Amino acid sequence: MKRSFLYIVLFLGLTGCIEVFDVPVNDVDLASTLIIEATLTNELSRQKILLSRPSGFEVVNELDSVYDPVYPVRVRPPSIVFERNATVTVSDDQGNAYSFQESSPGTYTSEVEFAAEQGVSYELQVVTTDGTRYGSTPERFTETATIDQIYTRRELNDIGEEGISIYLDGGSGDVNANFYRYTYEETYKIIAPSWQQQDFVLSNYDPCALPVITFDLEIIRRENEEGKVCYRTDRSEAVIQNNTLGLQENKIERFPVRFLNRNNFIISHRYSILVKQYVQSQNAYNYYETLESFSSNENVFSSVQPGFLEGNISVEGDSNKKVLGYFEVATVTEKRLYFNYVDLFPNEPLPDYAIPCFSWSPPLAHPSYCFTGPTGGLCPLSLVESVNVNLVSYTNIDGDGTGIDPCPGPYRVMSRACGDCTILGESAAPDFWIE
Repeated sequence: MKRSFLYIVLFLGLTGCIEVFDVPVNDVDLASTLIIEATLTNELSRQKILLSRPSGFEVVNELDSVYDPVYPVRVRPPSIVFERNATVTVSDDQGNAYSFQESSPGTYTSEVEFAAEQGVSYELQVVTTDGTRYGSTPERFTETATIDQIYTRRELNDIGEEGISIYLDGGSGDVNANFYRYTYEETYKIIAPSWQQQDFVLSNYDPCALPVITFDLEIIRRENEEGKVCYRTDRSEAVIQNNTLGLQENKIERFPVRFLNRNNFIISHRYSILVKQYVQSQNAYNYYETLESFSSNENVFSSVQPGFLEGNISVEGDSNKKVLGYFEVATVTEKRLYFNYVDLFPNEPLPDYAIPCFSWSPPLAHPSYCFTGPTGGLCPLSLVESVNVNLVSYTNIDGDGTGIDPCPGPYRVMSRACGDCTILGESAAPDFWIE
């Protein structure tokens, strides 16, 4: 068996749960594996289904996430290829068929709004461009449940970390509503710690001009406060489940949905979480439970043959092609919670920002990229090039430029995210946001 492993990123649940599998390369023809993410709910909406395939384990650098103090880079997680131009249909046992159109790469949205109805069976059919057909078993929901409240507690977790626990109370009067899955979307306010009214504007830049590069670099006054306050929404990535088997009644009390370390910067200002509760069938519960146990073990497929984790979706007539995923029909309820850091940690210092924010003075320009002679020196990336690729924010004038920085220039700067929070989030508050 080869030592190299390829990650299959399996998207489960339309709320963005992501589980990563380590799969021996020799055991699976990855190009033949379709990943189907499909949860049909009783919400009246344009239902969504996502289709993709794993594309390998190549890791690339990408701006926009985990930052080096000076040069922000991101290591992209195992990538996927969105499945394009498929035919996606959901049909029920009442003679209705709902067609889905590709609204964005790999995302298929129902042409009309509809809601799964109690006692009605639904089936998923997918036909890919190569003619391969995928189909699910009939699925239905029969039980409903509620979320009574979501609340916070300042406490220590099991390993002694202080933070905020988010708990849920709820349940159902239906004795058969025993299995639950939870997802959440958390939205938080970001305030750039080093936002300035001034910013750089670069124009007429020719990095290959000879004998020296040409450019116009200005410091302008911003017309608004964009980049000072931002908002970001992240979705849960873990399988979160609960069951009420063995209890006298289907009542959920103090179920832990999320723990946030007090030093997590996302709770520095205002934080909101939207929790969704799905009532599952026992088969769906068992599938997700098995999936979670797999994801908790390294190299699980070194001892488990592909196809062991079988859902309710199969490939019609071609045993060489694989499918990962589960078509779930479930009732869903949701509830939102807000809190501020100062509500729970009054008069205490805020968590550190997402990245360290310190200033440095880069050289103003750099040798022409088309110059073939010796350039000398080991200066850091120039200010002009840093502005060109949006890496830095203006801090102030450097005075005489005699600081400790190698090859100092006329201005001091910080990593872009320190002075412009749009690197980390969106400047417009979400429609649901309440201060």
